Amino acid sequence: MRVLIAPDKFAGTLTAVEAAAAIEEGWRRRDPEAEVLVAPMADGGPGFIDVLSAVVDGSLLSGTARGPLGEEVPATVLLAGETAYIETAQACGLHLVEPADRRPEDGSTYGVGQLVAAAVEAGAKRVILGLGGSGTNDAGAGLLAALGATGVGGVLDAGAAGLEGLTSVDLAPALAKLDGVELVAASDVENPLLGLRGATNVFGAQKGITDERKPAVDGLLTGFATLAGRKTADAKGAGAAGGLGYALLLLGATRVSGIDLVADLTDLRAKAGQVDLVLSGEGAFDFQSRDGKVIAGVAKVANDAMRPCVVLAGKVLIGSREMRTMGVESAYSLVDAVGEEKAFADAYGSLATVAERVAKTWAR
Repeated sequence: MRVLIAPDKFAGTLTAVEAAAAIEEGWRRRDPEAEVLVAPMADGGPGFIDVLSAVVDGSLLSGTARGPLGEEVPATVLLAGETAYIETAQACGLHLVEPADRRPEDGSTYGVGQLVAAAVEAGAKRVILGLGGSGTNDAGAGLLAALGATGVGGVLDAGAAGLEGLTSVDLAPALAKLDGVELVAASDVENPLLGLRGATNVFGAQKGITDERKPAVDGLLTGFATLAGRKTADAKGAGAAGGLGYALLLLGATRVSGIDLVADLTDLRAKAGQVDLVLSGEGAFDFQSRDGKVIAGVAKVANDAMRPCVVLAGKVLIGSREMRTMGVESAYSLVDAVGEEKAFADAYGSLATVAERVAKTWAR
């Protein structure tokens, strides 16, 4: 039996690399002679650098950056020749702030700009930024400030709240700093910056923006966009990562699919054609999994190769009809198999146990 294991992270419990190892371990308990190919995946959000550092021939530049609320956080840039890879969640991720301490209107992407600057100073001529998992909603104003942009009447590096009162924005210093540098935004989010489908209204709640505050926050971003570039706010992907996509587009970035980028770098398509079965996984297999997420991307690759795709997840919150629409043959839940307490307390062991059960059904 030939198997390809290509999971996402199990948020809060396992990295994609750890999840892949657990699935392989469990599968081999039942099918020790299996030929197993491993390709941990990411869509640009948390885990992006962890996954790419295993397949990209480069070096990690370690340092610190300003976190979403001003604290110093550890961060790394993956440098491969003149190309640098940045996981923006390392500097502005939701996971960096405890739920009780979240102040989404004050969260800034300044640290992401610091990482871009560090990459350029290290010699990068092409900077690829994975967008996702952000805890900020500042339209990327903080990133622009870190690269030299200035504003009058407000503050660019103090979150959406700092944008109040802005009367002008000067992007010229940031554009000059990046002269000759190609920016690439890796994200599968297609939302614009503003309005009902924009960053605030669609993604604000998960960051802590209440329904009552959404109109005001969207208004602050609208005012900023009016000064910085209103047309760009309507572009696909401008609403990614709390509007970080918008700032990057202002700086001339091109946009690519995060899952497609990682699939190319991990040679996922070629591997799928060499196996009998593709296994993927994530913490919660739900309706959001359909929209540019890892499982949807892996299932598409498996289907293109005419191979069945099976999912292992912490929780399965989607019906069989929806699964098959995505190209997933079957899905197995850790919580259903071992109970919620054990699934979280021993995620690795629980995932290995479920993988062994999957092998019992699918191994030839």
